[in-house]
Amino acid sequence: MSDTTTAVPAIEVRDLGWQVGGAKIVKGVSFTVSPGELVGVIGPNGAGKTSLFNLVSGINPATTGQVLLNGQDVTNASIAARARAGLGRTFQTSSLFPQLSVLENVRLAAQSRMGGNLSILQFPRRTDAASTEATAHLDRVGLSNLDAKAGDLSHGDKRKLEIAVLLAQDPSVILLDEPMAGVAHADVPGLTEVIRDLNTTGKTVMIVEHHLEVVLGLVERVAVMHQGELLAIDTPETIMANPTVQSAYLGDIA
Repeated sequence: MSDTTTAVPAIEVRDLGWQVGGAKIVKGVSFTVSPGELVGVIGPNGAGKTSLFNLVSGINPATTGQVLLNGQDVTNASIAARARAGLGRTFQTSSLFPQLSVLENVRLAAQSRMGGNLSILQFPRRTDAASTEATAHLDRVGLSNLDAKAGDLSHGDKRKLEIAVLLAQDPSVILLDEPMAGVAHADVPGLTEVIRDLNTTGKTVMIVEHHLEVVLGLVERVAVMHQGELLAIDTPETIMANPTVQSAYLGDIA
């Protein structure tokens, strides 16, 4: 649930653009996301959705415009500096350590945030602070087999584990890039509830997702990208009634 009492957006993007050679991939995108808001980003393939996330998270440098996190200008900041400013992100492809256990993956993230030893050879008792925190995050996302190897999990459980790793980093703003990709249909409702829980506990969440039924049933607002531009950002009901958005999905916009 978004917090409309504060004047400082969790995310503010001002005239953001990214050009590679002569190709303009992202073109003059501007929007704000309030603290605690859950916003979906949709659009046809190649619309610039992941490119937008790459600019916000610092994977690619913006050619034009600004990115602000909680009022702090991070346009020229490194990925690590944006993480320290409260930004966390998942990717379309898994970023887990497949040979480590479920608990070890989350524990490493907790250790990193706490400033502890990052050696995977030094995992103390399950009662130490990092392990206790990791177990709590895993319980929150519904993963109970702590000793299973991350690489052996289903796609749905891998996504849940990635979210638990993010939670251990304690971000205030979370970008989820195609969290339902490769997830079995039966696992979608459970993963949807995990994402909903992130938002109900005060995290600001932006989600790129092709599953429209998931996005429309989950978010407060929807941003529509098309050919690198932001076509519209509004409530799901308003967006789906927008003829320009309908044309974009039907391929009628030149």
